[in-house]
Amino acid sequence: MIGWIILGVIVLIAIGVVFFVIGLYNKLVQLRNRFKNAFAQIDVQLKRRYDLIPNLVETAKGYLKHERETLEAVIAARNTAQNANQKAAANPDDPSAMKGLIGAEAMLGGAMGKLFALVESYPDLKANQNMMQLTEELTSTENKIAFARQAYNDSVMVYNTERESFPTVMIAGTFGFQQAELFEITNPTEREAVKVEF
Repeated sequence: MIGWIILGVIVLIAIGVVFFVIGLYNKLVQLRNRFKNAFAQIDVQLKRRYDLIPNLVETAKGYLKHERETLEAVIAARNTAQNANQKAAANPDDPSAMKGLIGAEAMLGGAMGKLFALVESYPDLKANQNMMQLTEELTSTENKIAFARQAYNDSVMVYNTERESFPTVMIAGTFGFQQAELFEITNPTEREAVKVEF
């Protein structure tokens, strides 16, 4: 009789442990999906920006005939960032893909900064209606990217905190839940917003 009681207690403990592990696993899945969804919001805004940049370069091309190198650098940086974004969007929980995107976005930001610095020295271009409209749309998109990045980073922080907490850390390691990468700017000069106002 005592053997059956002990066996019953062991079975109940085993069932409790299984349900506990299932609960932790499901919570990690939920948090991972939440930060992937948050990245999808960044992805939408980045694609919008990538679509605006060629139009901006085309508008500037007529005025900046002697600045071909800068225009080509913007398009090359845009293409690199777009490719890096596609890799990150395919798997937002891949730290190397996120680091690649962060680096590519830094290059694009630098190239765009040079372009807008040049635009400042061409009053006719600054006054161009298309250029003004495109820069206004770009400014709006940059603001949306910043908000989406903040929401993504908040979701990643919650996921990483849960993933690193005990006893979840044992479940996370067992089931391959990797640490997610924040979408942050590492170079202090890149933290300054690109001026697109005229």
